[in-house]
Amino acid sequence: MWLGVDYYPEQWDVELLEKDLDTIIELGCNVIRIAEFSWHLMEKHEGEYDFSFFDNVIEKAKKKGLNIIMGTPTATIPAWLAKKEPSILSEFEDGQKRSFGGRHVYCFNSPVMYEYSEKIIRKLVEHYKDEKAIVAWQIDNELGHEGSDVCYCKQCQSAFQKYLSREFNGDIELLNDTYGTTFWSQEYNDFDEIPTPMSTITTHNPALRLDWERFRSKAIVDFANFQTDIIKEIIPDAIVIHDFPGGGLAKHVDYSKVAKKLDVVAYNNYPVWGGQREPIAPHEIAFGLDYMRGLKSQNFWITEAIMGAQGHDVTGYSPRPNQAKMWSYQGFAHGCDSMMYFRYRGATKGAEQFCYGVIDADNIKRRKFYEVQSCFKDVIKYKEQLSKPVSAEVAIVYDYDSLAAFRIQKQSILLDTQVEMQRLYKTFYDVNVPVDVVSSDADISKYKVLLMPQMIIEKPEFTSKIKSFVKNGGTAVMTYRTAVKDIHNNLTFGAVIPVSYDEFAGVSLVETESLQEGQGFPIIGKGAYEGKIGSGGIFRDMLLVSDAEVLYSYGDKFYTEYAAVTRKAQGDGMIYYLGCGLDDDTIKSIMNSIMSDNHIVTEESAEGVEVCYRGTKDDMVRVIMNHTAEEVHYKDMLLQPYDCKIEKC
Repeated sequence: MWLGVDYYPEQWDVELLEKDLDTIIELGCNVIRIAEFSWHLMEKHEGEYDFSFFDNVIEKAKKKGLNIIMGTPTATIPAWLAKKEPSILSEFEDGQKRSFGGRHVYCFNSPVMYEYSEKIIRKLVEHYKDEKAIVAWQIDNELGHEGSDVCYCKQCQSAFQKYLSREFNGDIELLNDTYGTTFWSQEYNDFDEIPTPMSTITTHNPALRLDWERFRSKAIVDFANFQTDIIKEIIPDAIVIHDFPGGGLAKHVDYSKVAKKLDVVAYNNYPVWGGQREPIAPHEIAFGLDYMRGLKSQNFWITEAIMGAQGHDVTGYSPRPNQAKMWSYQGFAHGCDSMMYFRYRGATKGAEQFCYGVIDADNIKRRKFYEVQSCFKDVIKYKEQLSKPVSAEVAIVYDYDSLAAFRIQKQSILLDTQVEMQRLYKTFYDVNVPVDVVSSDADISKYKVLLMPQMIIEKPEFTSKIKSFVKNGGTAVMTYRTAVKDIHNNLTFGAVIPVSYDEFAGVSLVETESLQEGQGFPIIGKGAYEGKIGSGGIFRDMLLVSDAEVLYSYGDKFYTEYAAVTRKAQGDGMIYYLGCGLDDDTIKSIMNSIMSDNHIVTEESAEGVEVCYRGTKDDMVRVIMNHTAEEVHYKDMLLQPYDCKIEKC
């Protein structure tokens, strides 16, 4: 178990180094994370490499028993490189180059970026290849974050055209036919006529835009793999990590693919950021943690845990006493087995002056310091249990292409696919049932229940997996806007929606509509739900039932003949179809029935109290967290505001 801080010794007087390291040891740390933003310090002039500063840092850290997580410095290119090779800079949609001065300003399709990155990475890794104190290598920093996942420069346009040529085997007529470019006279004679989907009148072809999303993702995946390959070539047994930012499901990159070559997924966990009125809800924090764990279906690290208020230009909400510590426990509860706090000391200069650290710029130990110290002192006692994998019987499945399809065509003003995932997730979270959040290409055979919200792109291989899963005893839950489009983001002529699931689920889509605020409608319970009345909104499918059981039908006068929620037994399992956006109570009722039917163990706790278990059956610990600002009880235990505890079961 690695416990530590993110330390930027290059930002401070070298005379502080010894004292800082002593204080870091006093915190209970055994590792420091360094060097991720230090390209210029390592290469002040082209080809003149100097690692002496970090040699000194590492040597002094080793003498005090500290280990190192070393970053490749490519997230922030040096000014001399931007000046010499301006093509390296990415561009906004309007053609304006991103100015040197921020971070992540390079283009992922720049050959120059690859050339200079390879040089600095090779020199750095060769220099430290025999350094045993380096326990992990971090590639870059928060790939695709803050808008860096999109670039519209000429390099990207050319690379996109070449990507499409490869995808369609050089056959432009095949692309024309696939995209349906006869619509609006968009036929291409050659791949070099294909535009990047920048602003135009109305909108670009949806199939083109989905391929653009795939291309954007591939560019970042390729760059990550490029760095990992260099490190592994020089140090075959190196542990390679990447620190993923939050909000991954909304980005133009499939983080599950970035994660494939990594040894460990790392996460920068910020429940609150500058400009936010208050932290995101506890179940949303948990969802983000479970999403990280699901990238490789294994435990992960937190490389940036919050302790103070955060913000670049707008200072954020300051976590209340014990609140940030409680978020750290929540990280461990959901599969984190190593943690670093951002940052050791708050900066006095630069863009992150208001990103407060464990110690503030006045260099005085206060409450935050002692909260971190107590957290590390506590969790290290349970490192064996916390190193064991999290075992979940329920999974939420997402698909990058489907998420991209909703970015391309939102379809409903009210629909936020991630919010809808989290609404389903919350019903399990509220009764302390662990949930994996996994990509559609993950192994799903180990689960009892699969939730597959808004999987709008129908992929035959995934459809086959779901059918086998259900027939073999699993329960799958489909929602509206599932299996509507093919892999090219087109509707399928002659196919009944849900495509390839209609007979399997026993329903077919007759009509559909999007709804806005105030346009809700009643739904009426049937059978096992007789006498219950709920409400729906956002979107709805009018379902014609062939041989499914109707659980709810629509209650407004024009659509009473159509089902809103159905289920059908298939083999040893069950397939549900949620045909509209359901109210929270109805979701809870249906999900509770699913948990009961699948013998999933639940645990009631007071509102705002989260309970998780880590370890093995014979060696288990319970992590208890109070997410509220009030005193609450858990069994015979009184929990103070934002209290958190680990205890042996």
